[in-house]
Amino acid sequence: MSGRTDPLAPLAELDGVAAAAKAAQDAVFAVHRHRANLRGGSATAAEASVRAARASAAVEGADPDIPEEGAVSDPVLAGALRVAEATESLLPTWRRAPLQALARMHVLAAADLTADPDSLGRPRPADGVASRLELLAQLTTGATGVGGPVLTAVVHGELLTLRPFGSADGVVARAAARLTMIATGLDPKALTVPEVACFRRLRRYQAAAEAFASGEPDGVREWLLFCCEAFETGAREATSIADAAAGS
Repeated sequence: MSGRTDPLAPLAELDGVAAAAKAAQDAVFAVHRHRANLRGGSATAAEASVRAARASAAVEGADPDIPEEGAVSDPVLAGALRVAEATESLLPTWRRAPLQALARMHVLAAADLTADPDSLGRPRPADGVASRLELLAQLTTGATGVGGPVLTAVVHGELLTLRPFGSADGVVARAAARLTMIATGLDPKALTVPEVACFRRLRRYQAAAEAFASGEPDGVREWLLFCCEAFETGAREATSIADAAAGS
């Protein structure tokens, strides 16, 4: 970053954002110190991953219930679960080549949603999509020094705005945000479930995303504050998962 202007620095300086980001980070770090997670956290992370996928699918109007027997029939939920299962393997690619990771996530998320398999993993040829995806890739690979909460929110909001693939874009956006949480150290063990806030506060989530898409400072601030609240909600969800694990 030496000698270059950080493109996201002004966002971190918007009123209330720094305090909200710190509160979010503190809440997530507290979950990592829970006794159930100090022993490793693999079981609680696995449960968090499934809850995240179910909530993400539900945001899109899918049935989030997983049948006790047989395969998942809802194509959106099935895709979200496939992406969730691939998160760990996608992390190295996300760190070095995020556009490849996005393409792979779309293949997994939208496999049952399109009749044109050749479109899977390929961004829409609309004006500005390729260039904005490239900028987003630069941000996730070191072009900004802002903290995890702000960068995660920007990745999430930008992908919702761009709708880069034309199908399963919401699922991909939330999965990319999850990878960013891990990669930035905001939630390195992927224990939290901010996706539940997106589902439980769906109208506010949609309104905040539209505000971000406007590009206006107040709209971007609204989105960043919503995301920081969602991180705290996700931390509370993670605490309930850890409490159950500790009591079992």
